[in-house]
Amino acid sequence: MKPDHRPLEHLFHATKWSWQGLKAAWQYEQSFRIEVLASCFIVPLAFYLGETPIERVLLLGTWVLVLIVELLNSGIEAAIDRISTEHHELSGRAKDLGSAAVFLCNITFVGTWLLILLN
Repeated sequence: MKPDHRPLEHLFHATKWSWQGLKAAWQYEQSFRIEVLASCFIVPLAFYLGETPIERVLLLGTWVLVLIVELLNSGIEAAIDRISTEHHELSGRAKDLGSAAVFLCNITFVGTWLLILLN
């Protein structure tokens, strides 16, 4: 933040940059598009199937976590690709670690839904 930015001005710019990030994810990341489209079913289903506010928060929260980590993984991949498209062990490891984070979020999502719905 520049010293001359006022808090509301900074909030405006931060919001604009966030929307640019979401637009870029939609435009360039197929996994993110699929997950956003899946949200059209998952979000209403969470409200319908969750019997308590806590259950709804858990059902929705684990899904939002998947979206957040997918965005972070896409950021890692874009940064690595910006540095070089040549294969390098560390670049591959960074991409694999990002992918593993998305995978663990998906496991958490499925596990949470199963535990709540089978209870």
